[in-house]
Amino acid sequence: MSSSVSSSHHLDPLERRISEACDSLWDALVDPREAYLDDDGQWWNGVAAAAAVGGGRAGLACLTEEQLAAVRLECRRLAATNEFAINGIENRISYLVGPGHAYHAAIRKGAAADMPLLAEVQTVLEQFLEENAWHARQQEIVRRMDRDGEALLRFFASADGRTRVRFVEPEQVYTPPELSHRPSASFGVQTEEDDVETPLGYYIDGEPVDAGEIQHRKANVDANVKRGLPLYYPVRKNLRRVEKLLRNMSAVAEIQSAIALIRKHRSGLRSGVEQFVADGAATSGIDPRTGRARLLAQYGPGTILDAPAGLEYDFPAAGVNASNFVTVLQAELRAIAARLVMPEFMFTSDASNANYSSTLVAEGPAVKMFERLQASLKNDDLRVMWRVIDNAATAGRLPADVRRRVDLQVTLPSLRVRDQLRECQIERMAYEKGILSPQTWSQRLGLDYDTEQKNLAMHGQLRVTSGE
Repeated sequence: MSSSVSSSHHLDPLERRISEACDSLWDALVDPREAYLDDDGQWWNGVAAAAAVGGGRAGLACLTEEQLAAVRLECRRLAATNEFAINGIENRISYLVGPGHAYHAAIRKGAAADMPLLAEVQTVLEQFLEENAWHARQQEIVRRMDRDGEALLRFFASADGRTRVRFVEPEQVYTPPELSHRPSASFGVQTEEDDVETPLGYYIDGEPVDAGEIQHRKANVDANVKRGLPLYYPVRKNLRRVEKLLRNMSAVAEIQSAIALIRKHRSGLRSGVEQFVADGAATSGIDPRTGRARLLAQYGPGTILDAPAGLEYDFPAAGVNASNFVTVLQAELRAIAARLVMPEFMFTSDASNANYSSTLVAEGPAVKMFERLQASLKNDDLRVMWRVIDNAATAGRLPADVRRRVDLQVTLPSLRVRDQLRECQIERMAYEKGILSPQTWSQRLGLDYDTEQKNLAMHGQLRVTSGE
């Protein structure tokens, strides 16, 4: 026993020295891989590895299904709680959808005029728009694509040719466990073996659904990527920093402004300071949270304080200077606005450094970006409307050759700052020269031609009846 105890006494200093030496080595060790770490501790993605993930190449940032779900959840929280993220999405909805897109049936080029058929097609379209609350659904489509990176619409056709559309949540689309080894079924999307851009079906809640029933709108990825990425994926860290910076700025300002003044007693003892405070208190009470006595002094407007010898007054609120932090905050917000290709004031609601009329000009970057997005939204919506017409034709409500005889026109909300008087003069000249039809002119004004003709006829009858 004694020998073992003595040997342990001899080993302890040696072990301690070895431990200290190892600790110093660990502290001096430089991992060369640290250069490839992001600020959140995650490793950079290898470009070559991206080709093995869902056929996505580098477009999906080498995310697995689980990682994509985590990114989507993170961006959803930002889109639901971050005021700047909400403002950015709502502004995009306002410019892309606005008061809604108008759809009109027109005679296809080279086809004979058939006004009854146009009326029937228009009735089918208006019925679909009303039953599916399409204007509200358009707004939700844009919101989902920005928030989730994709919008999945599922169509249901009834026996009488009516079409219903419902959303499919992104998390409902996933690869069944038994198909996880098949790259063609990755991310819940079944494609051809050698063509990832041609979906054959979707696995919704583990059940296969034919691709003909689904319209899958993806955003922020290449065509050969199966799933979309949220709008705020590249700047989600900036949004988090903005939240923390704004919170810290407000907290510091709140604390500093809550303390009216600090009296510094240079040579006073604790008991003397406490008695000084008690003598100068105007009221007192017990703090219910701490149970300690609270002594308050009131100072009226224009109060002059006379400090006795050894007593100084310090006002911490006078040192509050948020301008430096605001500059940092604006830099972060400007980076996020750059991702959205939007002027800063559209994202921050701060119009002090922007001019609306000079921003939304024809050649402005924001207008060009919104026009691109509007064109994509228009094409996807046209596919929906043609699907509605095809379902009605299959049920016998419309002729089987309706696509050959009818075309669809879509009127989009204007993005530019308009000189309405000048535009009206140009349209009037085009109408008088036989270039512009009254129907198209009505669409540009946001009016329904048939409804206005009926209103004009009714107005004429009222004038005749009243003897005017």
